[in-house]
Amino acid sequence: MRRRKWRAANLGRSRLFRRPEPAESRLRAGLPALHLCLALLCAASLLAQGKPVEEAWALLAKGQRPQAIRLLYDIIKANPGDADARLLLGSVLQEEGDRTGSIAQLTEAVRLRPRSAEAQNALGEAFNAFGDAKAARGPFEKAVSLDPGFAQAHVNLGLVLQQAGELDQAAMHLDRAITLLGRKPDAAYPHYLRAKVTSEQGDVIKAAAHLQEAVTLRPDFAEAWSDLGDARKTLLDDAGALAAFERAVALAPDDAVAQTRLGSQYLDEGKAHLAVAHLQEAARLDPKNQSTLHSLQRALREDGQAAQADAIKRKLVELLRDKDKDDQNMLAGIELNNQGANLEKAGDLAGALEKYRAARKLLPDHNGIRVNFAIALLRLGQWKEGLAELREAVRREPDNAVLKAALDDALAKAPEGLKSGTKY
Repeated sequence: MRRRKWRAANLGRSRLFRRPEPAESRLRAGLPALHLCLALLCAASLLAQGKPVEEAWALLAKGQRPQAIRLLYDIIKANPGDADARLLLGSVLQEEGDRTGSIAQLTEAVRLRPRSAEAQNALGEAFNAFGDAKAARGPFEKAVSLDPGFAQAHVNLGLVLQQAGELDQAAMHLDRAITLLGRKPDAAYPHYLRAKVTSEQGDVIKAAAHLQEAVTLRPDFAEAWSDLGDARKTLLDDAGALAAFERAVALAPDDAVAQTRLGSQYLDEGKAHLAVAHLQEAARLDPKNQSTLHSLQRALREDGQAAQADAIKRKLVELLRDKDKDDQNMLAGIELNNQGANLEKAGDLAGALEKYRAARKLLPDHNGIRVNFAIALLRLGQWKEGLAELREAVRREPDNAVLKAALDDALAKAPEGLKSGTKY
């Protein structure tokens, strides 16, 4: 799901939050971005009050983001209660990919302005932008409660509910947003999300209607065109599907899904030569997509390119072998971790440590195994390695209060020479 940057009637300073990337690539990320009405609200307030934060806006307008960030930190240091500065800083840090800093600033802004729907929504969007839809839900629900007419908060809440599989509730909030926004370009995205909900509920005809409305309101909405083509294909409208797929690729040639769909449609229509070009581009963009490679192999073979088709077949075999290896590592790693837990319960801490070490080697990205390994190291007095592993676990889950408490406790008990440095 792509991330959607919202347009206000008069964008003004809200453009400062936009990255120089296509709108559809933001939508693909599935992370609704900062509510730009918040930006306008802050800007209007600051202009009226002549606050120092206005200088930060001026720096952002010139593209001087590092200077603006430093200035905002200075403003907050001088006046910790400046909610405007915290909202702006949290928003900019989100754009910079600084999860910890962004969440901290926006959380404090919400504490300072607990009745602000805009602040609640901004915090929710930050959580969602960093992939924590569960944490985003609360602020979105609060924003809707504080301001039932806040369209984007309804859209954001509808999105996280749809991702959680709560389709009826998602539909309710998306329908409310569509009503509030009317037949304007900003309503295209909630129509697009509403189509996803409707499709998951099994009503492809209604989904196609929502997608048609989305592209009518925003003719440059590439992903909606792509999904509309898929819906039309399901409804056996091959001509309509092809037209929609071609439009999607014209708007977003770097979209691997759109390229695959168009190539597959050409292939189904017996146009293997046309299919090859799009499927090759899709495979370039997403080299490990098995569905794309299967279609490409078939298209090459039907186009008389047997040697190239055989090469793709070999690549598919390698991918399947790698996937099988990953699956085996997952099973083996979990089994080793469970064996370690049993040994730890039996009092064999040294034996448990070796099981955890082996499990971590197989699954280096599994944070639960990393934590078990770290705790075993600490219990055996291997403080340096144990603290390093626990710090890394906290870095990977910066909002996990249990891990932070465990690290604080470990640091309190660690030898003096190992307590220096940043906790997290």
